[in-house]
Amino acid sequence: MPGPPSLPRAAGAETAALVTQVMDELNRLLTQDAAHPTAETCDETDARRHALVRLRVLAGVKQAVRRLEDQAASTAAAHGAGYPEIGQAVSMSRQGARRRWPGLITNGTHRPYPHPTPRSS
Repeated sequence: MPGPPSLPRAAGAETAALVTQVMDELNRLLTQDAAHPTAETCDETDARRHALVRLRVLAGVKQAVRRLEDQAASTAAAHGAGYPEIGQAVSMSRQGARRRWPGLITNGTHRPYPHPTPRSS
């Protein structure tokens, strides 16, 4: 029986680059600043304000991503994925996935090996 499909490493790097671009645009839209401050065009107060706004936006995004990860992990478990597969999908160990989502996999949800039925003699 073949193992679970794995994502190519390049896809993860491409995703990270795309998310960085999207975050830059989201930050620009949320702060209503058409231009990002640079050393030549702003003083330290503007640079600090911009960095703090960006940090606040990123914290909100991180919270949203965690919620989406929780939903995806729950859906994967509901469809038979175990902690090893879920951990691999988020680049963590089985133990890390179990700590992140305790109780996600229960005996009723995931049965990787069928147990033989005892015979009567």
